[in-house]
Amino acid sequence: MPRVGYVYDPLYLEHEYPGHPERPDRLRAIMSHLETSGLLARLTEITPRDAMPDELALVHDRALIARLGSLQPGARAVWLDADTYVSARSYAAALRSAGGVLAAVDAVMDGMIDSAFCLVRPPGHHATPTQAMGFCLFNNVAVAAAHLLERTEVERVAIVDFDVHHGNGTQDAFYADGRVLYFSTHQFPHYPGTGRVEETGEGAGAGCIINVPLPAGCGDVEALRAYREVCAPAIRRFAPQFILVSAGFDAHFADPLAHLLFSARGYHEIAKLLRGLADELCDGRIVYALEGGYDLEAVSWSAGACVEVLVGEGFNEDPLGGGPAIRGPDIDGVIGAARAIHKLDSED
Repeated sequence: MPRVGYVYDPLYLEHEYPGHPERPDRLRAIMSHLETSGLLARLTEITPRDAMPDELALVHDRALIARLGSLQPGARAVWLDADTYVSARSYAAALRSAGGVLAAVDAVMDGMIDSAFCLVRPPGHHATPTQAMGFCLFNNVAVAAAHLLERTEVERVAIVDFDVHHGNGTQDAFYADGRVLYFSTHQFPHYPGTGRVEETGEGAGAGCIINVPLPAGCGDVEALRAYREVCAPAIRRFAPQFILVSAGFDAHFADPLAHLLFSARGYHEIAKLLRGLADELCDGRIVYALEGGYDLEAVSWSAGACVEVLVGEGFNEDPLGGGPAIRGPDIDGVIGAARAIHKLDSED
């Protein structure tokens, strides 16, 4: 039986601003679903810890770390941009969020578990080395990847990001690195405006950034084409020793912040493909970290669908179903461009 861990801490609920879409109820909904479905009983709890400044500095400038640590909001939050706030407990939650993913990857590397799902917030993939933005303070997945590369024997990490928004912060962190393959599907054009297929990395990282920008209206069929025809062959060629997943569920058709039409079943299929790659290439080592997803029912069932795959269960039909029965846009052009740019035509 697969040994699957999870990370959760009540401190994550204390990062809060009334009316903000990235709210504590997201975690409450997922935890409730995992409990009532019986999935939580099949998981091993991993105790999160706080990320240390030196660990955050593997990705982030120390000036950003110091600035966020120096903010001491009282009853009123400090706004870093139009979307991103720091409330009284946000910095503590952000340290525990990044540290929770670090605890999960360490538990996998130590052989305690095979894989994990981290129910952390604030999310991270928009946070760049120098800037907190897009609901994100520290880049949880990027910090975990850098930790694996700098402090373990791992030499190659793949990051897969299926959030509806492009993970500009993660891309920036590893754009010229070469030890990280970053693969992203995302709605385009959409916030934050990055993630064109032509953005492929530079220097040592040339070819290690792979973007498949999807037009509004794409659903499971189009998503699975991107993962089967671009993601899978690229990851096989890269041969990572660890896979990290920026697991945003705001591409779900019920989500209020975007216009892709994925379903929980679609996420289950993507998770099956990723687990297969992890089993094939890196002894099953895969860790998910929660990013976006703002409809409570959609995010809870979609996250649950990914956990089902990790524990070896089939898909359990969700109450929202498959979504609108419409034909998605033609994505032959973007799939063909990604395969050509990254020379995948001879890979499968």
